[in-house]
Amino acid sequence: MSRQQLDKTTKTKREGSPWTGLWAVVTKEMADQLTSTRMLILEALIFLTAAVTVYAAAQNIQDAANKGSFLFLKLFTTGQSPVPAFIGFLGFLVPLTAIALAFDSINGEFSQRTMSRVLAQPIYRDALLLGKFIAGLFTLALVLTTIWLLIMGLGIITLGVPPSGEEVLRGLMFLLATIFYGGIWLALAMLFSIMFRQTATAALASIAVWLFFMVFWPIIADMAAKILAPVQVGLPQELLAQAHMQSLLSRFSPNTLYAEAIVAMLNPVVRSLGLVLPFQLQGAILGTPLPFSQSLVLIWPHLTGLIAATLLLFALGYVIFQRREIRA
Repeated sequence: MSRQQLDKTTKTKREGSPWTGLWAVVTKEMADQLTSTRMLILEALIFLTAAVTVYAAAQNIQDAANKGSFLFLKLFTTGQSPVPAFIGFLGFLVPLTAIALAFDSINGEFSQRTMSRVLAQPIYRDALLLGKFIAGLFTLALVLTTIWLLIMGLGIITLGVPPSGEEVLRGLMFLLATIFYGGIWLALAMLFSIMFRQTATAALASIAVWLFFMVFWPIIADMAAKILAPVQVGLPQELLAQAHMQSLLSRFSPNTLYAEAIVAMLNPVVRSLGLVLPFQLQGAILGTPLPFSQSLVLIWPHLTGLIAATLLLFALGYVIFQRREIRA
């Protein structure tokens, strides 16, 4: 085959938009995910968790309804023994749900020998991979939004008062941060689904990374801070440098970014997410809640980090998938 014929053949293969069939993939994947048995089990578990924690929190809040504001935000952060707060459950329910949505998204097609058939249609790899990711993100967002509405509805019924405008805005930002947090684990599970042929290996690798950041990374960050910024004499400057180093290293974990973001958004009294010195509080009226705009400025770097990590993981998976050989 001559060079001109080869160029003509290559040009013909890439005619049309690379995103042709994108929304067909999104629709099909969402339908499969929302009706799958594992998703129904996870949804039932999350809904049960939300109902129990909100009911327990509402009973606890009713005793002090006249002692503070932002009652609806306390539905997310207040627990009653032995039931922890709802945000305590989200730390492990959201990653597990995201991993369950994507750990077999690509290697499942290979194991069922359907990948070559799908790509034989007028659907490029670009549209297939992006469609699967968007479908997983939309499914996760749909589940979390439904739970958020459930909590707000139960709060109105239990407390007997509607939420204020600022409470709704803070609740929506909390929902958005949770979706971005889930997007990281969704992109990670999809990356492992591309890298590993076996679905069980991809699932175990994703869960292992999640456990590493949840359990081991705080320990590693503490040890690394003592090595990188040691306290030799015991001066305040050395202690402060070590504390800043530990805070910086801990924020490489998506768990820390998410935890700090939702704490600042659901607790308007929080004015800083790092180490606060006494002289920095001079002139501040302690106990006064921050406006929504100021809390948003406070957590903006955390939201940016969550989004950047999601895009980075998806881009890495995209590059690996484009270079992978697919045989019929």
